[in-house]
Amino acid sequence: MATAGQDGIEAMTLAIRNLVQDRTRLLLSVAGVALATMLVLLLNGFVTGFNQQLSTYADHTPGSVVALQKGGRNLLVSTSLIPPTSREQVRAVDGVDEAIPVLLRTTILELQGQRRAIYLVGYDRALGGGPWKLTAGREPAADDEVVLDRVLASRHDLVVGGTVRILGRSFTVSGLSDQTTSWMLSFAFLRKGAAESLFLTPGATSLLLVKPSPGVAPETVRDRLRERTGLGAELKATLAENDRQFFLRYFSPPIQLMAAIASLVGALVVGLVLYTATIERQREYGMLKAIGARGRTLYRVTLLQALAVTALGVLPGVGLAFAASGLIEALRPQFSNAYDARSVATAIAASFVMALVATLLPTRVIARLAPADVFRR
Repeated sequence: MATAGQDGIEAMTLAIRNLVQDRTRLLLSVAGVALATMLVLLLNGFVTGFNQQLSTYADHTPGSVVALQKGGRNLLVSTSLIPPTSREQVRAVDGVDEAIPVLLRTTILELQGQRRAIYLVGYDRALGGGPWKLTAGREPAADDEVVLDRVLASRHDLVVGGTVRILGRSFTVSGLSDQTTSWMLSFAFLRKGAAESLFLTPGATSLLLVKPSPGVAPETVRDRLRERTGLGAELKATLAENDRQFFLRYFSPPIQLMAAIASLVGALVVGLVLYTATIERQREYGMLKAIGARGRTLYRVTLLQALAVTALGVLPGVGLAFAASGLIEALRPQFSNAYDARSVATAIAASFVMALVATLLPTRVIARLAPADVFRR
């Protein structure tokens, strides 16, 4: 009687022989898996990079609590305006170390005949809330100076010392910032007084970036601000997550659909190759069943073939994804692809799920195969 180990060896031997017998078909199948894996990982990386871009301002500015207009639930999406006296009021609350005022508005730039939406940030250089990484120049030192995102500047031939018009006023580009762009909007930074003048709102503040005192929990400060100031208050991380959920509500479903289609295509490619290989060897499988080969041994053949093809295609697919990401970011820096262990594991898992799906058709052929039919031919 054959043991389970012998069954496994027989199945593996037959699977390898079936795969290497037609190397062209094997290479095409591996290439299909690699491309599907690449596309799944690339799309997941795009979502991760998009998430990071949406929270970049929150991630790089001081404070862990935000005081804003009551009812406000977003950092970038909603418009907030609080009274000029809010900073002193917030600083007087127990547990508050500092409150950094920021005036944040979305506006449109006219650049080389094109309209570009930007987040315009008015901030106090001495307190923070402005650009966190400069690649050239310096922060604004006068009310007619601005820091632009380096990607936005390069796309429109703007350099340090050049000029740009914002809402009808001319500003000198004093510096270029990094990590301040996305495929939708970029950040621009100017002095808070200049932003107030630009928007015709003297003393206006959109929000306060609140730093809790050492040893005081951010949640405690948030609750005290809500109780004692009449302002809205949220953890900065909560507002950033609300921004992500708002945008992903519209952009994530198409990306997830494309990833699902990529997985389906990969499964169909592998399934078609295995199905063809099974049909071509249908007589051989029938003879094996006739001389006593167990059905589970033959089922293992198709499963091992699928797993082998997938294993051969996964690593090249991951490599292609990283290479494609580098090329995309070099050509279009506003599109960021970010990978972590979870996204890579998800893509690999999706590839092996493709392998399991791909075994359905050939397994059905073997299951319906009657040895008697072989000998009638």
